[in-house]
This record gives sequence, structure tokens and C-alpha cells, in this order.
Amino acid sequence: MEKRDYYEVLGVGRDVDKDSLKKSFRKLAQKYHPDVNKSEEAEAQFKEINEAYQILVDDQKRAIYDRYGHAGLQGASGAGDFNSGFGDLSSIFEEFFSGFGGSGGSRGRRQPRRGADLRADIKLTFEEAAFGVDKELDIPRMEVCDRCQGSGAEAGTSPVTCSTCGGAGEVQRRQHSPLFGTVVTASTCPTCEGTGEIIASPCKKCNGQKRVRVSRKLNVKIPAGVDEGTRIRLVGEGEVGQLGGPPGNLYVIVTIEPHSIFVRNEFDIHMELPINIAQAALGATVNIPTLDGTEESLEIPPGTQNGRTFRKRNLGIPRLQRTGRGDMVISVRVVTPVNLTTEQRDLLRALAKTLGDAPVEPSKGFFDRIFGSD
Repeated sequence: MEKRDYYEVLGVGRDVDKDSLKKSFRKLAQKYHPDVNKSEEAEAQFKEINEAYQILVDDQKRAIYDRYGHAGLQGASGAGDFNSGFGDLSSIFEEFFSGFGGSGGSRGRRQPRRGADLRADIKLTFEEAAFGVDKELDIPRMEVCDRCQGSGAEAGTSPVTCSTCGGAGEVQRRQHSPLFGTVVTASTCPTCEGTGEIIASPCKKCNGQKRVRVSRKLNVKIPAGVDEGTRIRLVGEGEVGQLGGPPGNLYVIVTIEPHSIFVRNEFDIHMELPINIAQAALGATVNIPTLDGTEESLEIPPGTQNGRTFRKRNLGIPRLQRTGRGDMVISVRVVTPVNLTTEQRDLLRALAKTLGDAPVEPSKGFFDRIFGSD
């Protein structure tokens, strides 16, 4: 059978450098090693990959191959020698196996794991979000079992070291490979499931799991100025870690009920103020509500048009984690009266006669409304 081009075997170009060559070889070797890949053609493919690598990684052999191809390597020392170059292969398979060629080493038992993060949703009134509030939350979470204090064993007993794995949490299996000699693989201990210990008398509350689900009441301080979707992190208030790992965090997600008067825009609040045509034409002083629960006077100048806005400084939302507040923006809506009395109709008719058909003020063009006029 004719040999394939070595560069094609490794999936690289003819100008490949040694680092890229090594990366490609590692990737393919991991995929086709017979102890990992159980397909019938895996061993043959692995031999082909190894042969190509041994030639191309050697500068002298690669130069001969580049000039003369496979024919130039006939009789060359080391050509096709599958037992050479084990230094590189060892580093590859140490990523998968505990040891290589009989040299052991254990990954050890399972590592400490951080507890899971938790989420709690909280709904606030408009005012609570603006000025801050303390809220009590009921949080279900995993905590260390208070009956066994996290040992997993009933009182008066203790966990013992697993005799199968000797406390390592894993067991090793030795296999003989025609290519690499003795290969040591490691897997989770089936007796202790990787914990390295056996609990003969499991705790009756946690059933040997060392953790139980409980519901805890937490007081959460909501700062002034939070907005819809604000996320508050409470460090360490998530679920307890495992095998001595740290606890997770609790994330409180804020939602806000709409207000009957105000609409929020960042730290400003907007409201609509209805006035009658007499107030708009003649001017007036009106009282408007504030977010603080008080009233503020507002001067409506004569000739106020529908949609005109007024701004009250520092009556908006307190700025989150900063000083100062936003503004309150008031938009005027001139209301046309309905259900007039006879007297009111007579007065409006009299006004209409004096005004005639012409508009009270000249109509402004588009650019005048945008930029103003001299």
C-alpha cells in the first residue's frame, strides 16, 4: 500500500513550524491512541501519525523527505521506528493517564468545589427603589448538616478511609500496550465514589450527604436609586461548598412596580400636569405632588402651550452610590373643557367673538419650533 504524504497525515502545510507540528501531532495522537480509541483502524492510524511526526520533527530527516519523498528515507536510521521519540508521547498521555510506562502518580481525591450561586427576585414599590429599603428574604439553600456537623456520619461514629483506593478517591488500572509498555489509567473509585472515605453509619438527617436544604431568612439592604433589573450581590450567601470549598453568592434581582403619576428616565422622573384653557391663557400658580410625598408650587406663565415642559431640580431619583438626585420634569397638557354650563358657554362665545377666526399667535414653521426665532 502506498504511503500517504506525511504532511497530509498530520494535517499541516509544508511550511509548518515545530510548535504547530507538535500541536497537530498531540491532537491526533490523543484522538487515535488505541487505549483511547477502540475502533479497528485506530492502531494503524496511530502508527501512521507517529511515523510522520518522527520524520518531520527531525530537521535532517525532514530535509531528506522534502527533497526525495518516501524513497529518500529508505534505510535511513530511525525511519518508521515507532518506539522512538517517547519523550513527546509521554507528555501527551500524562494528560489522560495517571502515569506512563509504569511511572505512577495519583490525581488525588476530588478537589474542593465552590457552592452554587443562588438567585432571588424582589419586587419594590417606586418609592422603595428610589429611597432604599430593608427587605427580609426567605432563601432556600444547601447548608452544612447541623446534626453531623458536615461529617456525614451519625453521632459517635466517623467516616473511615476507603480500603479500595486508600483514601485517594481513585483506582488505577495497569494495561500493557505494545507501543508504550505498561500504561496506568485512573478512574473514580467505585466504592467511595471519589470521596476517599466510607461512611458506615450515615447521618439520619442528611443520609451521609453532609449537606441539607434549609430555608434561611436574610435581611437585604436595598440602596437608594436602584432601577429595574439591578443585581445586588451578597457574597457567601449562596449554597455551602463541598469538600471544604467556599460558599457561593446570592444575587438579588430587582423589579419595580409602576407609579400612578411618575415615570422614570434614568434618575429623572416625568409627570404630566393637566391644566384648563384659562390657566394656560392667563397663567396660574398650581401645586404639584413630589416623590417625597410633599407638594411643590409651579408657576404657569400666561400663554402656556400644550406640551410645554418645566423642570424642578433635585426632585428626582437619588443617584445610585453617588450624591445628588435627578430632576422632576413636568409636561403640561391643556385640557379642552366638556359638559360646559350655560354661563361658561356664553363666556366662551363672547371670547370667540373678540378672537375672530385668526389664530391667537402666528403659526411657527418647523425650524422655528426646533431652533426658536429671533
